[in-house]
Amino acid sequence: MDRDFRIEIGQGLESVDAARWDALAAATPGSTLFQRHAWLSALEQSACAVPDTGWQALVPCLFDASGELVAACVVYAKGHSMGEYVFDWSWADAHERCGLPYYPKLLLATPFTPVRGARLLGRDREARAALLRVLLDLARSTRVSSLHLLFLSDEERELCEAAGLMTRTTVQYHWRQATPPWPDFEAFVGALNHDKRKKLRQERRKVRESGVQLRRLRGPAIDRAAWELFVRCYEQTYAEHGSMPYLNLEFFLRLGERMPEHLLLLVASLHGEDIACSLILLDPTLRRAYGRYWGALRHVPLLHFELCYYEPLQFCLEQGFEVFEGGAQGSHKMARGLLPVECTSAHWVAEPRLRAAIAAHLDREGEMMHEQLDELRRHLPLRRDTGPRPVARREEVM
Repeated sequence: MDRDFRIEIGQGLESVDAARWDALAAATPGSTLFQRHAWLSALEQSACAVPDTGWQALVPCLFDASGELVAACVVYAKGHSMGEYVFDWSWADAHERCGLPYYPKLLLATPFTPVRGARLLGRDREARAALLRVLLDLARSTRVSSLHLLFLSDEERELCEAAGLMTRTTVQYHWRQATPPWPDFEAFVGALNHDKRKKLRQERRKVRESGVQLRRLRGPAIDRAAWELFVRCYEQTYAEHGSMPYLNLEFFLRLGERMPEHLLLLVASLHGEDIACSLILLDPTLRRAYGRYWGALRHVPLLHFELCYYEPLQFCLEQGFEVFEGGAQGSHKMARGLLPVECTSAHWVAEPRLRAAIAAHLDREGEMMHEQLDELRRHLPLRRDTGPRPVARREEVM
């Protein structure tokens, strides 16, 4: 029989005590550092994810009879679909064609962060299931077009399927340590197929021959000057692609103050001038590293691969990290030793006719996605006689 919970819905992360929030996150299987109060509140306090940018944070909290916080999450009322990495532009277009507004919608996801992991934080599975029901009730009562839960943990996928939500599969590319483990980067390179091994070595050699020097900055060593350099690189790269960056200097400075143990900044210099940076997020407890943001002030051929893949993988092997997540999309990452991994999102759509049409679309899309995954796994970059076995359809998030 379900327990009775008292429900409160706050506005923004400041409505919840940081220690109580982080205790819930620690108790939730599959939770990552991106659900820490420090990360989420930094997005708000730096004005990156706030109503003015189309992200209105609602914080449903469940309390038991003793007044203890037993479940919570941040769900965003959104006025657009940017910064999500699971694309629903066609769904928005279908709503508009039917004369129905698509925005606002509700989104359970970490802004600008396509990382798999739990977002329904709770003391136990029952509390997390109750929190999901609260989200569905909130979607119905506020008459939004839809509710979307992105990059779910395995348990959240099961809860969403049990609740009747539609699920969708996308693909990312992750590197995973072998069993038995590769002792160093050269051993990993030796496990690649001949053409991939040759290409990787050529690319690294060309970067070295260009005169580029790399250095690693961890935690407190990333001072304000380093953050200012990083943001210049990050903003210029966005500008060169004709877009605006989601994050700002204040956000990164807050991370440096509050989460230094999770930060690795890779800096590239050429002839004594710093020209490019790559920011890697570290979770020593889970032994996972996450490639997140990069930018360059000057173009050097192949430097992107060095800063965003090869140097992070070398760091992981040296420091005992077992998984490196390379971010959203990009089958080119397989040539760098990363393997395809399924990601799941779940969706509720209010309008019955559109819900039926989207469900049929997702069935067709799912079949095509599994065919694509099967094809990708027939062309894995690792030699068959070495390295980890090909990953299962879903890589479990512990």
